[in-house]
Amino acid sequence: MTGSNGTTARDVDWLVAGLAGDVPGVREVVLVSSDGLMLASARGPEAAGAAGDAEEQLGAIVSGLVALAEGTSRVLDMGAVRQEIVTMAEGYVVAMSISDGSCLGVHAGGSADLGVIAYQMTSFVRRAGHVLTPALRAQMHQDRGGGRVGS
Repeated sequence: MTGSNGTTARDVDWLVAGLAGDVPGVREVVLVSSDGLMLASARGPEAAGAAGDAEEQLGAIVSGLVALAEGTSRVLDMGAVRQEIVTMAEGYVVAMSISDGSCLGVHAGGSADLGVIAYQMTSFVRRAGHVLTPALRAQMHQDRGGGRVGS
């Protein structure tokens, strides 16, 4: 299935895998649809342990963070939410909403450069955000079939 500008699910998968593999400190990247369905995921070279349900859990976390931030913004009348960052003792979770309601999330280790991650996530959203049409998202979900990108 092809989105606008000839973009396919494989192109978006490639972008997700690139974000996971090319940005130092990134452990995992997820792309989740607005209804919480996993569209794509990839593990970075610094990912620890077996995958298990980690991708689904991270997808749910990212979806929840984005929803909470957007609800907070509405209540406080603060305008559009740009990014959510959770800082923990040993790492970060960074989430961004995409214009169609999808969410991009990154799990990174404590040594990761948040500026680089934020820049790369913003670049991803600019490149892929406008092509994530309902038809392309449906195809990505169907293609995923429980599999994993970049493994």
